Amino acid sequence: MLKGRPAKTAGRPANFNWTSCGCATGARQTEPLASDSTLMLTPREKLGFVLGFLGVAIFAGSLPATRLAVLHLDAWFVTSARAAIAGICALILLIVMRRPLPPKDAYPRILLIILGVVFGFPFFSALAMQSVPVAHGGVVLGVLPLATAATAVVMTGERPGLGFWIAALAGALVVIAFALRDGSGGSLSEGDAQLVLAIISGAIAYTASGALARTMPGWEVISWTLVFSLPVSLTASIMLFPENPAAVPADAWLGVLYSAVMAQWLGFFFWNAGLAMGGISRVSQVQLVQPFVTVGLAAIVNRETIDLQTILFALAVVVIVGIGTRMRVARQ
Repeated sequence: MLKGRPAKTAGRPANFNWTSCGCATGARQTEPLASDSTLMLTPREKLGFVLGFLGVAIFAGSLPATRLAVLHLDAWFVTSARAAIAGICALILLIVMRRPLPPKDAYPRILLIILGVVFGFPFFSALAMQSVPVAHGGVVLGVLPLATAATAVVMTGERPGLGFWIAALAGALVVIAFALRDGSGGSLSEGDAQLVLAIISGAIAYTASGALARTMPGWEVISWTLVFSLPVSLTASIMLFPENPAAVPADAWLGVLYSAVMAQWLGFFFWNAGLAMGGISRVSQVQLVQPFVTVGLAAIVNRETIDLQTILFALAVVVIVGIGTRMRVARQ
């Protein structure tokens, strides 16, 4: 088991640093569980929300970047290449920092993370970006917080109260209504089905990574995950590398690079720490804002349009997020 200094006592925000949030050492949380079940957020939990939001802002650029990439590159290559590039970066950092291997009891969760956010979520979202607009995909993925919270109940023992579930369900219904408002007959397209598979993959992996980040640094969780998957991702990238890379537009390569370094790796530094500090069920609700950040980026990066309804839906989701984060969540 990794060793580190114990977390600082809640209520002393001046002492917070990367060590206390679990990003630099293997510090285990030692605050009383009672603070997690009260309506008032502690300074540590508030910092968890800030870190979680930074992670969400980075993740929000994943679909726009993926869209740029899959317009000119194979979805399998985009998935493996982003994992391979991030894995190489992670390996270099772990060597420089001289970090030991994770404890053996962490390997089952690491495997879930590999299947979920290294291969599952990127691949299914890449497939979806071949057939649906970025804005549409971003809003459909808005149900991910509800899926993550439900997964946390099963995997980590978190017990959100009824009010939390009402807020989470309301948020999910809002983003689903947004996604289907222009649909015909309310039916899901093939791209929507692929996004659902991405949601399932992401929810399981996010829960596993958030739970693991309580006992080891969040940046190490994603870094070791990427390193362990490197033999597969690097081999696949070489085999699927385009025959004429010079013919691929620069923005497609930039999309792969952003997806790899930012969305696949650095974003998890903030996200895992936020989940560990604020609670998986609570902090996962911050992701309800992600679809609308993605929509904004889609307008800028992918030149998609934004209408008044999009703005109104965004305001509704922000209100629901504010309510959901104040509800009781018991953590073990």
